[in-house]
Parts: sequence; structure tokens; C-alpha cells
Amino acid sequence: MTAEEGASAPPDDRAKERDLAKTRPKTAPKPEGERIVRIALDAMGGDYAPAAIVEGAIQAARDFADVRITLVGIEDVVKEEMARHGASPETISIAHAEEVIAMDEQPAAAMRRKKNSSIHVGIKMVRDGEADAFISAGNTGAVMAVATVLLRTIDLIDRPAIAATMPSQRGYTVLLDAGANVVCKPENLFQFGIMGSIFAEHSLDKPRPTVGLLSIGEEDVKGNPTTKEAFDLFSQSSLNFIGNIEAKLFYRGIVDVVVCDGFTGNIALKISESVAEMITVFLKQMFSASLSSKIAYFLMKSHLADFKRKVDHQEVGGAPLLGVNGPVFISHGSSSPKSIKSAIIRARKFVQEDVIEHIRENLAENKDILAHKEAKEEGIWTQLTKKIGFGQTGQESKDE
Repeated sequence: MTAEEGASAPPDDRAKERDLAKTRPKTAPKPEGERIVRIALDAMGGDYAPAAIVEGAIQAARDFADVRITLVGIEDVVKEEMARHGASPETISIAHAEEVIAMDEQPAAAMRRKKNSSIHVGIKMVRDGEADAFISAGNTGAVMAVATVLLRTIDLIDRPAIAATMPSQRGYTVLLDAGANVVCKPENLFQFGIMGSIFAEHSLDKPRPTVGLLSIGEEDVKGNPTTKEAFDLFSQSSLNFIGNIEAKLFYRGIVDVVVCDGFTGNIALKISESVAEMITVFLKQMFSASLSSKIAYFLMKSHLADFKRKVDHQEVGGAPLLGVNGPVFISHGSSSPKSIKSAIIRARKFVQEDVIEHIRENLAENKDILAHKEAKEEGIWTQLTKKIGFGQTGQESKDE
């Protein structure tokens, strides 16, 4: 059906978009000097896959000429979805993956059992240098598990962390860990702070970002043993650490990076999403209650749209899994096309800014702090035996 024939019928929004797509150039002219970013996108992950994933990929490909997207999933299914959108950009390709890890599957079992899943194939592409980043709105636990096993963690990083970007009165604040690690040691929190600081600086354009440790009070002595010891590590570091912050200060944007364990962070994230949903419902009820309120809505429409944009998680799209040897982004399970496009934009900047290399550099600057922490935990006898060579194998002595 031609664009003219489609226009003569009563088209819905999707049909209009397909018709318009046929009149657009397939790809925008490539800007000179820009680094091409290759993104492997899990086409089978998420509540609305593959429809929302494919549509978001097409939108991003049309707007950014320096992006090459590979949709990873069951080839026939992905091709059929792409065909629904008419002429697709030439910068989108498909990588076949015959298995899908469902949202409700146990991550560890699925990782072992489904080694040809879209998550495995996409992360292998990053590992093997065939893609610069991987994005999935699928099973978060499976993405974390596969990424950690296949990509391994960066040197000096014990555990990866999810860095959620959240709105505040002063722009955006990075919260990590947002759910990867339920229980953390002090050095884990310190490592999270390093990674979050670099991410905020290079992906969110915050020069020398401030870092705060989420605790039950601002005073140095407040907190549990883990946060107190983490406070000491942060205080010795090269980070722009301003101390403890209370949860009530989070949305004021007092700091650029908020550090906590994954249990606390995930609860904070989910409560925030719930509050945002509640505010949206209240606003709808308020502006539909009477004729005067409807008139008020009409007068305030542009301001409300701006408010919605600031608090909409779709504007962020995805959270990076910081700490693994390759850019991996985790999107919300209910991601829309807009959210997927935003995740692609975020991953593009992450790669172009070489965030992982900057994390390695900052870890090297602070490695003495972690080494001192490790030495303290070993105990005096272990340190002595290391110094004088007791208990070493021949190979260990030779290596020294």
C-alpha cells in the first residue's frame, strides 16, 4: 500500500507513522568525526517486546546517524515486527537468538539452561567486540548474572552496581546501588561511589560531582557499622565526598551521587516510582473534577507537560550496570518505545565518553585505600607471614 492509499483510509497513529516513514530518508547523513556506536538491543526482553523494542530502535536509528543497532532475538519474529513499520533504517540489523529468558525465571537457572538466549547472544557480542554496548528491558537478574560471568568485573571492583538516574530539584541525581547487591561491605560502597562519580561526570555532564552516603543522619557518627566504615574510606579518597545525607534531602539535589546498598536503593527507587504514580493520579482527579479545574488545566497545560517530562522515567530509559568490562544497560520491564530510544541515547553517550576507562583510571588513583583496607582485614599474623615468606608456594615466591 502506498503512502497515498494509506492516507485515503482512516489511519490510526501507527499507520500515519508508517506512511510518513516511507517519505523520509532511511538514514540521516553521518556527522563528520563522530564515533560510530554499535548497540546490541535485546528485542525479546520486556513486557511489550518485541513491538516496543523494535519501534524504539527505529526511532533512535532515524534520529542518530552515528548509531548502528542490532536487534537480538528470534529472527522471524523480529523481521515480522520490523515489517509492520514499513521501510526500516539500513543501520538496523538482526542477530538470531533462539531462546528467550522470561521475566519470571530464576536468573541463575536460566543462565545455565538457556545459553542461546537473546541476553547471552547480545552480551557475547560486547565481549567479542562485535558491539559497543548491550541494552535489555528483560529479566534484570539474568542480565546481571550473564554480564558478570561473560564480561567479568573491572579490576579492583568486587561487585557491579545498578546506577539509577533520578530527577531532583537541581537536575538529576545518580543512586547506586539500585538493586544488584542486597548486602554490601564498606569497600563495596566505596567502589560504588567511584563508579557513580565517574558516570555522573561523563554521562550527565556534572564536573567534579559531589558524593553522599545515604544514612539515618548527617552526622559522622550516624549509621550502621558498614556505613560508618565506608564513611572513613570516602573521607580518605580523591572523590568530592560531602559526608552522610538523609533520605529527606535526596530530591533536593544536595549531592550528585547517592551511595547505598542495593536493598536500600531498590526500596528507595520503587517508593519513588509509586509516589510519582500517585501524584499523577491526584493531578488527573483534580483537573477533571469540575469545569473550572478543566479550564485551569488548559491554562497550565504547558507547565504540566514540563513537569511530566522532568519526572518521567522514560526520559532516562535505562540504568547502566557499572563495574563489568563492557557497557550494559538495564531498562524498565514496562519500557515503551520512547524509553527504549532514551536508553539507546544514554548508551551512545556512555560509549562515546569512554566511561569504563575513566572508572579504571579513578580506581587506580584510589587503590591504596582499598589495599590498606584489605591489609587491615587480613590480620597481623597474615601480614607478617607474607612479608617473610612463610606459607608461600614455590611459584608465589618466584613471582615476587
